[in-house]
Amino acid sequence: MNPSSSVDDSSLQSNLSATSKRLLPWLVAVAFFMESLDTTILNTAVPTISAALKVAPLSMKSVLASYTLSLAVFIPISGWMADRFGTRRVFASAIALFTLGSLLCGISSDIHLLVACRILQGCGGAMMVPVGRLTLVRSFAKSELIRTMSFVAIPALVAPMLGPIAGGLIVAYLHWRFIFFVNLPIGLAGLILVYLHLPDYREEQTNPLDVVGLILFGSGIALLSYVLEIFGEHTLSIREISGLLTLSLVLLAGYGIHAKHIPFPLLKLSLFSIRTFRAAVSGSFFTRLGIGGVPFLLPLLYQVGLGFSPIQSGLLIMPQAIAAMSMKLFMPGLLSRVGYRGVLISNTVILGLLLLFFATIGLHTPVWLIVLQAFGYGAFSSLQYTSMNTLVYADITEEEASSASSIASTMQQMSISFGVAAAGLVTVFFITKNVSLGPAEMIHGIHKAFVILGGMTILSTVVFGILKRGDGDNISHQKVLHPGG
Repeated sequence: MNPSSSVDDSSLQSNLSATSKRLLPWLVAVAFFMESLDTTILNTAVPTISAALKVAPLSMKSVLASYTLSLAVFIPISGWMADRFGTRRVFASAIALFTLGSLLCGISSDIHLLVACRILQGCGGAMMVPVGRLTLVRSFAKSELIRTMSFVAIPALVAPMLGPIAGGLIVAYLHWRFIFFVNLPIGLAGLILVYLHLPDYREEQTNPLDVVGLILFGSGIALLSYVLEIFGEHTLSIREISGLLTLSLVLLAGYGIHAKHIPFPLLKLSLFSIRTFRAAVSGSFFTRLGIGGVPFLLPLLYQVGLGFSPIQSGLLIMPQAIAAMSMKLFMPGLLSRVGYRGVLISNTVILGLLLLFFATIGLHTPVWLIVLQAFGYGAFSSLQYTSMNTLVYADITEEEASSASSIASTMQQMSISFGVAAAGLVTVFFITKNVSLGPAEMIHGIHKAFVILGGMTILSTVVFGILKRGDGDNISHQKVLHPGG
């Protein structure tokens, strides 16, 4: 099966069997879960792994950063790879690389080898998300995308919540190597399902790879990701960090100039001339600056401020996942009635207000109220992410889908890094003035961070103001109720 990417939505659907179409969202969702979980599960095991490898805990920063850097570098090339070699082959290779990298990480006995294996993991993870999205966009009609995308977005919401508690449980009751070994059975099962049920979309003729663009954009994004990873640390001076930041921006600006003067750039920046694409991608970036730090701040508030154990903290965050799964039942109807413009403007304001409400959680806040706030945040953040992710493809043609997916995934990865960096920076700004940090001081600092991030989120609503009534109607008007069962 090798469907052409130039056919229309009805032909694409007819190329898939009923079983394959039902299982495809599950397959992509599991791959997303593996990739998302791996970005957070390692954090709680850093002290244990550093002791086992006989290195300082600070040295483990390279293990964490190498994965993020690898994602940033290889995501931009994923669209071209899928067009050139086919979605099935690239997606299978991505899972295979990720699984192999997990195995090698698990048997590593040296930090330098562990860093190299994390880079290999990142190569696979970088291909999973954009190629998975691209496959869904080419397999389902635009009128089915909301239900499909809302289903596969759930793992991206659940994994960051489960990561810290899963890592803590593995370190406490098993061995730190199982943090990586847990991916092996999932990866092997995924490979089998890919060859059985994943369609193989590819372009009959592909444009030449923009090597110069890959070097400029990849190195610029990697350097920018690195600056975000180390921002706030004292290992580099302000001058050195400023120099690296300036160099990364120069490289990215160089790519922008380069892309305008060649016929087939690595990423088609001309897509930003499409109103719905521009609003979805830029809106996603600025919104995540505020809400992207929540998975970092809430465990800090619960554990350091309120004195809960890691397991209790994880249980308090779990209502977000439950709400995210529940919201997918109401999302298509809501977007169909209110429209993308109305939903994204109002929902972004609501998310900002919820962040302000998180600033009221203290030592005397009843648990039921914390659970209720987490549930509300999970529901509205699920609506936000799915709305932005599906609006990206509202006015995108089949030929532009791979580049659109690569750009959206790259910006999403960068916004996650920016969000965590912004949350950490704001929190540190308010707590470093205290010599001795007790629970009260930590709670105060985190509260101030939530207030500022909530305000930033509300301000990001302006980005969605460029949308017009009726934008995205070809996606929000559902014809078939799908996704994944």
